[in-house]
Amino acid sequence: MMFAGAMALALIVDALLGWPDWLFRRLSHPVVWIGALISALDLRWNHGSAARRRVFGGICVGAVLAVVILPAALVQWALPGGLWGGALTALFSWPLVAARSLNDHVVAVARPLASGDLAQARAAVSRIVGRDPMTLGQAGIARAALESLAENASDGVIAPLLWGAVAGLPGIAAYKAINTMDSMIGHRNARYEDFGKPAARLDDLVNLIPARLTGALLALASGRLRLCLRAMMRDAGKHRSPNAGWPEAALAAAVSVRLSGPRVYGGTVADEPWVNDGAPDPDAAAMRRAIALYRRAMLLAALLLGGLALM
Repeated sequence: MMFAGAMALALIVDALLGWPDWLFRRLSHPVVWIGALISALDLRWNHGSAARRRVFGGICVGAVLAVVILPAALVQWALPGGLWGGALTALFSWPLVAARSLNDHVVAVARPLASGDLAQARAAVSRIVGRDPMTLGQAGIARAALESLAENASDGVIAPLLWGAVAGLPGIAAYKAINTMDSMIGHRNARYEDFGKPAARLDDLVNLIPARLTGALLALASGRLRLCLRAMMRDAGKHRSPNAGWPEAALAAAVSVRLSGPRVYGGTVADEPWVNDGAPDPDAAAMRRAIALYRRAMLLAALLLGGLALM
């Protein structure tokens, strides 16, 4: 229960401060450190036959987790109990929660979109999605940003908080390492199809519960619980990801828009099915509603974690 309270405090600190630029300039960021390790192992081990790549992909996962979990476990063991221990756990967990960063990145898309500055909106959305921004009109920009908001509400906020509440610093650090590996090497292409498969499968596993929990939080925060639940049950399975469809379907139903659908990656059209098909395309007004919903859902998460800590 102490870990739940620590995660609630970490979320509050992140919501208020984010990760300040001056701190990033001096210390960089733990995810950047993890990414540097993954890149080094990728260059060293990702070559040879498909079987060799799969084996060393698994070894890469184990090595990264060992490097991340062992120091986190030692720090957790060394911390005092009680309120001081919970406060210090929250302090060390704070950099691994991305609630403020996600809010700011989506707001950076919504503002120019509302003023009609598509060039600036495309530039902002290119920082959070992988699709070609030059192919996106107003609806495409809004759709890409809202899909990123839904998916990263789970991957960047709820999942690390959940694993931190379960296992403290080792839990939240392990989750961020897994998620970073998936984002860097968990791709289905010629280079990473084999080497990145262990990371991608592990990421799918550790996000099974958080993705569904995020969808439930968005549904509760929307005040349209039954509608969102129906949308999740109907549409979550249509998504190419086994997890991302849950928060995406909840968000789409909550703000009355359709998401997913066809998109362009690297000049190739991916003909994805629609989520909440039949609803209109999102616009700047829908983005404002979605950002407000996201904030309410994160507040609800903090209250739930705080409630667990008080039990």
